[in-house]
Amino acid sequence: QVQLAESGGGLVQPGGSLRLSCAASRSILSFNAMGWYRQAPGEERELVATITTGGRTNYADSVKGRFTISRENAKNTMYLQMNSLKPEDTAVYYCNADGYRNDYWGQGTQVTVSS
Repeated sequence: QVQLAESGGGLVQPGGSLRLSCAASRSILSFNAMGWYRQAPGEERELVATITTGGRTNYADSVKGRFTISRENAKNTMYLQMNSLKPEDTAVYYCNADGYRNDYWGQGTQVTVSS
């Protein structure tokens, strides 16, 4: 069983920055891809960004130019650098790993953007 542990969430003012981390319990090179999703209250979970083992990235239109997804294979960790945060970015952010046969999720970390 794979464990994914997110960290780095919190309260930030509009225009501020946060960096989320997702630490995996096994080599992230074993995954086809990893990604960040978010879910705001009363909304469906939505894709934020993904990154493949080869480093190819994909972003939701709403975060392009503001968020950057990256991975550090040696630490089995994925990151999401979030800049120029807006109140509409407020949500629980979840880490996901595509393990080919299985899909893994973290427990989520709350990000609140408010003045």
